[in-house]
Amino acid sequence: MAEDREVIYTAVEAFIAVGCCVGNALVIWAVWTCGALRHATFCFIFSLAVADFLVGALAVPLAILVDGHAETSFGGCLFISCVVIVLTQASVFSLLGIAMDRCLRVYIPLQYKRKVKVIHSWTAVAVCWLTATLLGFIPMFEWSRHDPVAHSNSTITCKFLTVIPKSYLVNFSFLSCAFPALIIMTALYCYIFCKISQQLRRGSNCTTNSHSYYRKEQKLAYLLVLVLTLFAACWLPLHIMNTLTFYDHSVSHNAFYVGILLSHANSAVNPIVYAFKVPKIKETYRKAWSRLCLGRAERQRGQAAENHASSTTNSSGK
Repeated sequence: MAEDREVIYTAVEAFIAVGCCVGNALVIWAVWTCGALRHATFCFIFSLAVADFLVGALAVPLAILVDGHAETSFGGCLFISCVVIVLTQASVFSLLGIAMDRCLRVYIPLQYKRKVKVIHSWTAVAVCWLTATLLGFIPMFEWSRHDPVAHSNSTITCKFLTVIPKSYLVNFSFLSCAFPALIIMTALYCYIFCKISQQLRRGSNCTTNSHSYYRKEQKLAYLLVLVLTLFAACWLPLHIMNTLTFYDHSVSHNAFYVGILLSHANSAVNPIVYAFKVPKIKETYRKAWSRLCLGRAERQRGQAAENHASSTTNSSGK
């Protein structure tokens, strides 16, 4: 039974990994080619897509590896586990960066373009990744389950919770980092919607351009709240289960597997949201699909013309 559960878990993880890589590679390509990186918000969306792509390319395979499928040194297992944490933190900080950027757009709409340059956004993205890396690798600096005597000259069966203490996952990663970030983002979006609603209620006092601006901001804010809600819905179950077990409440292995799969599935869901809700990305996909279909139709017409010419030549020869 346990073996069947692990086989199913590994198969679903592999499916999620492919979805993460393909979907987010398309998002990265679309944002890059449509010129959206000139806008600050899309710098953070690009950063989030890179983090989600790396979840599929690195985090999911490594998560399978640290589920008892490899014999490594303690330090090697700890490093692999920290990489998985770094990518999670990068997603959280990218979402936080998006929320702060949108808040600035409605707080200082007239000064925003003059004060907030693309270089500022990329600097903020770099700070997000640097902070995520520093916080994610904290277990490498003595906050781990390292036993110098037991692990001095031996290899271990690499498991995430063998090397990462629950105290770090619950007290630091969740309660000190992820949860406060979610609270801050929720507060920022509440402010954004209140501000936009206030501006739109003024109605005739707003210029046409101003009204259009706030309508556009409102639509994008709804999209980003959806992305944030999906992130919370996918990640909170795992964090809550870690917290319950930390305080000596039992949680089944199957529930943990579902929580892990949900957390990884979040990285595969975001590209679907972007494809249907972000106009720039949707338009880039539509153009690419049109070119693909047009190219295929032209090849088919060319092949049909060649076949017709060949058949005409054969008939003349006879």
